[in-house]
Amino acid sequence: MPTILVADDDANIRELVCLFLRNDGFTTVEAVDGREALKVYAETHVDLVVLDIMMPIMDGWTLCKELRKANPDVPLLMLTARGETWEKVKGFELGTDDYLTKPFDPLELTVRVRALLKRFPNGSTQMIQFGSVMLDRQTYKVTRGTESFTLPLKEFELLYKLAGTPGQVYTRQQLIDQIWGLEYAGDDRTVDVHIKRLRERFATTTEFRIETVRGLGYRLEVQK
Repeated sequence: MPTILVADDDANIRELVCLFLRNDGFTTVEAVDGREALKVYAETHVDLVVLDIMMPIMDGWTLCKELRKANPDVPLLMLTARGETWEKVKGFELGTDDYLTKPFDPLELTVRVRALLKRFPNGSTQMIQFGSVMLDRQTYKVTRGTESFTLPLKEFELLYKLAGTPGQVYTRQQLIDQIWGLEYAGDDRTVDVHIKRLRERFATTTEFRIETVRGLGYRLEVQK
């Protein structure tokens, strides 16, 4: 079963979250702050991270950034006692995938964890498929019906990122940070160039389309 890392300085919250996750069939590991969470993450195969924002030594904001550097694709679910919109926006900009405000229903937490694990393919195959289109991250190959081809690395990673979370909007800066890396010093318009190339390559594909969300960024929509 998937392993969930729970990072929260509140022992009662950790116990509650881990109890419900284990009752739902998951394996859990724990950390009391961001620094310990990074250590546990480095030493353990983790499929998803549940992290609190307000932690000592290293807070959830910093932990989120460090985890994204270590693995752009690990699903992150933030827990916080605060519910202000700006905090949610900041969390998504830093790379979190979902957000739950304390106090929360533990059953809702387990539902959200399962939903995130479905959206993020893990394991040895690392494949995403919609219709006749399949993306294989091990080989960086795209299969479309009987046709198979290899995309340039950044184009593949960009498509894979968008396809892994259909409907989710990513800003240019999020895509730069998660695909090109935090140290990238180039123009963020490079995202637009790669999106344009992907649209041209898949112009005749009916299974999905990459949409521009004015003033925000891009999202991939699977066509039904």
